[in-house]
Amino acid sequence: MNRVSVALERRSGAWRPPTLQTLPSAVAANVAEMRARTASTIMAVVKADGYGHGAVTVARAAVAAGAGWLGTTSVAEASALRAAGLAVPILTWLHPSGIDAEAAAATGVDVAVGSVDELRALLAQAASPVRIHLHMDTGMSRGGCPRGRWDELIGLARRGQRARRVRVVGVMGHLPLADRADPAANASAVAGMHEARRAVRAAGLGSPLAHLAATSGTLTDPATHFGMVRVGAGLVGIDPSGTVEMHGASRLTAPIVHTTAAPAGTPVGYAGTYVTDRATHLSVLPLGYADGIPRERLPQAGVEIRGRRFPIVGRVSMDQIVIDTGAEAFPVGTSATVFGPEGGATPGLRDWARWAGTIPHTIVTGIGPRVRRSIA
Repeated sequence: MNRVSVALERRSGAWRPPTLQTLPSAVAANVAEMRARTASTIMAVVKADGYGHGAVTVARAAVAAGAGWLGTTSVAEASALRAAGLAVPILTWLHPSGIDAEAAAATGVDVAVGSVDELRALLAQAASPVRIHLHMDTGMSRGGCPRGRWDELIGLARRGQRARRVRVVGVMGHLPLADRADPAANASAVAGMHEARRAVRAAGLGSPLAHLAATSGTLTDPATHFGMVRVGAGLVGIDPSGTVEMHGASRLTAPIVHTTAAPAGTPVGYAGTYVTDRATHLSVLPLGYADGIPRERLPQAGVEIRGRRFPIVGRVSMDQIVIDTGAEAFPVGTSATVFGPEGGATPGLRDWARWAGTIPHTIVTGIGPRVRRSIA
């Protein structure tokens, strides 16, 4: 929370500081949309603090709506979900600080291993059996074991399972082109997953759970579903394929902290890049690029106030943005919606992504820690 919003809150308990509100009902509706499109188990991926919406909040809503698994970046993130009382299976697969075998075994968290070296390191430290998923590179070239070493990885996993240091329970890959919403673009990765699954079975490791698709594959290509699908962005209303209207799961609001009447010819903000072309009113919101508001954006960018959209003018500052409200002079404390699920005058994440030349994921995961969080 920045200095302006703190002062505002102290002056009047009725005014809310900048707040990102998570909507669990929207998460549940998005899980229902996925369930209608697949017979596979749904993993709710809540990495990056639930795509900026709160990992525990999103996880609870998703599990209550029928998700059977959770996915995270690290064992530490998974352990926090366990501490919050979430008992469903959890898989972690990025391991930015390495794999904590002891914590994984103690909390019953599955880990993915994507290289021979990673599996060797895990086997060296595992005192109790750790549940593992063999992560195969199915075309992303961004992680996972390359095809030329699949047999080596599988053989090492088989030896580790016989030594009771690991238990192979899954095999996974990624779809590099799923956002195209074209099954032909997924065919190579699908074939690779079938190949990996056959190799694991041939090695005597049973029939571990196979999973390949994320949100886009889940929505557009049943051939990618296998035994489980991993839904992350879709939980919070983002469809990277652009084919399905999902339910936005957050709303960012901020109060007006300053309003002024400005004559025509008034420069606004640093460097005076915007100059009023008529007499108007300017209002300040206590949010800036330090809070996740993109500094570079199209002139169409705006916010909603009382059912109308007003443009952001001038440069985005570290702590503030200015909006041009025309003939309307809004009092200090009036709430503005920066983005939300309502539609109409309220901008959505896709609007902001278009204005900033990016993807919706970066908008919502970029909201800074000064912004208060709440749950609807």
